[in-house]
Amino acid sequence: MFRNLVEAFRLPFVGASILPFIFGSVINRKNFNLSGFILGFFAVLSMHISANLINDYADSRSGVDWQDKNSYKFFGGSKFIQQNIFSERFYLKFAIFFAIVSAFSVLLLSLVLKTFLVVFIYGFVIVLSWVYSVSPLRLSYHKVGEIAIFILFGPVLVMGGYFIQTRIFPDLKAFLLSVPFGFFTTAILFANEVPDFPDDNKVGKNTLVSVIGVDKSFLFYYLLVGAGFLFILINILAGFLSPWASLAFILIIPAYSAAKIIKNYSDSKFRLIQSSRLTIVVQIFVSACLIIVTLIN
Repeated sequence: MFRNLVEAFRLPFVGASILPFIFGSVINRKNFNLSGFILGFFAVLSMHISANLINDYADSRSGVDWQDKNSYKFFGGSKFIQQNIFSERFYLKFAIFFAIVSAFSVLLLSLVLKTFLVVFIYGFVIVLSWVYSVSPLRLSYHKVGEIAIFILFGPVLVMGGYFIQTRIFPDLKAFLLSVPFGFFTTAILFANEVPDFPDDNKVGKNTLVSVIGVDKSFLFYYLLVGAGFLFILINILAGFLSPWASLAFILIIPAYSAAKIIKNYSDSKFRLIQSSRLTIVVQIFVSACLIIVTLIN
């Protein structure tokens, strides 16, 4: 039961949100606000879980997750609804529950920081994270879901963590530092969209893969990860990152391997599991590298 809950909540993937938030929080560590960090951490964690759950709910309602009931772990949803392990109601109920937990954390955070700006920002974020999946906008179904993910997992998280510690928003430095995280997490989404394309296409779910084409999707994958590494270099040259951050470039190797898999096996879901796995490895280890380099700088 516990293992099923872990998979339903997609807990192994929350690093995509937690790591950018931690990075944003350590950019400026003078007078570090520990209570603010903890409340922000729980707000981010709960919001991500809520978004994961509402995504499975929405993809079940639309029928896309019913096209293939096999579980691939990295894409296509948890399939617990399709396998009669949990109901749609379960996903909706817990999506609302974690959204409330996140909102409560943000409310406490606003009291700690003595500003309601975080409440307004949170309102925008939770709405964006839900309309990514559900009506009336269903952004992930209309070729703009990738933009939403870039915003949510890049600028929002890094600049959010930075704001908690500095009370500065917006900030050019924090924004430029957030851009690599946005690109790498969007690369995870895009790598997952390639094997999902046949099922998505059957129910009219249009991702960028439908625009670019499966055969050329590896080129856009190159663009995403390449832009991520390029902005690391830009931040180093701007003095926002230590030259030691260039160690992250070693992750170009698994990123290249993932792109080759997407190019050569775009029609094999089982082979594409590895490209999704490698992209997650890239995002996690690049994030960890930048956090460590920033902490010791």
